Amino acid sequence: MLTCKALTLRQGDFALRADLTFADGQVTALIGPSGAGKSTLLAALAGFLAPVSGQVMWEGHDLTQTAPGERPISVLFQDNNLFPHLTIAQNVGLALRPHLRLSADDNGKVSHVLKQVGLDGFETRKPAALSGGQQSRAALARVLLADRPVTLLDEPFAALGPGLKDEMLDLVQRHLRAAGQTLIMVTHDPADAKRIANQVVLVADGVATKPLETNALFTNPPPALADYLGAG
Repeated sequence: MLTCKALTLRQGDFALRADLTFADGQVTALIGPSGAGKSTLLAALAGFLAPVSGQVMWEGHDLTQTAPGERPISVLFQDNNLFPHLTIAQNVGLALRPHLRLSADDNGKVSHVLKQVGLDGFETRKPAALSGGQQSRAALARVLLADRPVTLLDEPFAALGPGLKDEMLDLVQRHLRAAGQTLIMVTHDPADAKRIANQVVLVADGVATKPLETNALFTNPPPALADYLGAG
């Protein structure tokens, strides 16, 4: 389990408190107003932001001082984080070998995962030659190949149209959730949470609440969520 143990995060005048656990194999949506701290919480889990106090724990081990690359966590960002000078196969292959000296077996794994996400035959193309949806698929392929037990989704599909965004969420559910991974995703759209999330964490008023079952939360939203949904 991934746990925020009495975690306090601060950026300038902004502060966020989180004392909660993300259950193994569950999809958790972080939802709340813009600027409430959803991406801040993800940054702390990934190791890009050091907490003021508290700990990030994984299976009983303290990750608080662990470098991002050494955590059991993959991150899928909104900009996909693809390197424009590398081919799609190389971008995906970074999940296996940061130095990109890929063996024949490695190349086979890259081709297999690209096929899984519908990019069979795209190995030699550069990111600029792909559509936005195809770039999202390539970024997802890299996360799949990394095969870490926790994946953080920082609105990676927000720029896509509704139909394509739903398609990508379904891909995430079909591959990452089916593999038993723990998924934590930032979203501004309640429909995203209802589509694939088992539970929801409300981030508002400087606090990340404990996870609640998705349907129950939206059926009887607390005042902060009701205000947010009404504003939406």
